[in-house]
Amino acid sequence: MRTSVIVGLLLAALIGSTILLADTATPQVRTVAPDSVKAGDVVTLEGDYLDQTYVSGIILTDGTSDFKAAITEQADKSIKIKVPASLKPGRFAVVVRLKKDATKEIEQPVKVTVEE
Repeated sequence: MRTSVIVGLLLAALIGSTILLADTATPQVRTVAPDSVKAGDVVTLEGDYLDQTYVSGIILTDGTSDFKAAITEQADKSIKIKVPASLKPGRFAVVVRLKKDATKEIEQPVKVTVEE
């Protein structure tokens, strides 16, 4: 009887920690392909926790102005975005808007270069 109670408590703790870890997963973009595009092109962002559970939007920023990119495909390990047609040439940081809290955004360690 005592062993079954201990096993039950350990199982409950394991399930609870798994749920907690799932809620704290942070989207991360590791690569951009291609890294140099023209306005209106589609770019693939690859990384972790990029599906609709975690990411509600992608923003490209030059540090002064932000431009919302349209998501064309979204999965756990990748997102395809369409670079806004209005973007002028330059180098833009990729920012992920979190689904859990739409007021929070995380700038990623990757850049997209827009050429003429």
